[in-house]
Amino acid sequence: MSAPGGTALIVVDLQNDFCAGPLAASRYPGDPARLERVTANAARAVAAARASGTEVVHVRFLGDARFQGPGWRRRDEVLGKRPKCLEGSWGAEFADGVEPGPGEAVFTKRACFDAFLSDGFEQHLLDRGADHLVFVGLFADVCVDSTARTAFQKGFQVTVLRDCTTALHLTDEQILSFMARLYGARVTTGDQVEVWSRSPGEEDLCPTPPGRTAASPEASG
Repeated sequence: MSAPGGTALIVVDLQNDFCAGPLAASRYPGDPARLERVTANAARAVAAARASGTEVVHVRFLGDARFQGPGWRRRDEVLGKRPKCLEGSWGAEFADGVEPGPGEAVFTKRACFDAFLSDGFEQHLLDRGADHLVFVGLFADVCVDSTARTAFQKGFQVTVLRDCTTALHLTDEQILSFMARLYGARVTTGDQVEVWSRSPGEEDLCPTPPGRTAASPEASG
């Protein structure tokens, strides 16, 4: 087990059913072009992490009915939801530009939101000495938030790249403000590599006001 103090970039559910194609566009309440921008921004963050030596960890979702618990199946029946990211389908594949690189860890969530429920995820982080998690991916108010919430409760420091994620049910500002207030999440942008590639210092522990980055007065996105 490595000594703590490292950063890991956590790439959450950037799969075709969530960010590419007609299904993704039909589910997203905003402009589908936003999903394209988020994916492109996340791809740049992944490239920057690799260039800086920051570990990249990929998380994927599989929604097959055989993985669903009774509560999940009942919700889908009541709300008329169809399973997404079926194992072996194009929809479950990683989107273009954000595919895992050689040697990068991939963890699978089977009909659940929280990456800490996937086999080996937490132990991998502990083994690598990562105590600061930087989140990109989809969706900010579902799987990103679920994983960030558990990360905070387990003692990890949390950073979210606001231009590399977007929300499905809330506004982006609502969920980013929530994470900043409740988890002390540092919110910045993907181009601020010198900020997010290091663990927050004592001066960074105060939440960044919504709509602003940790390093600049205005957030892009």
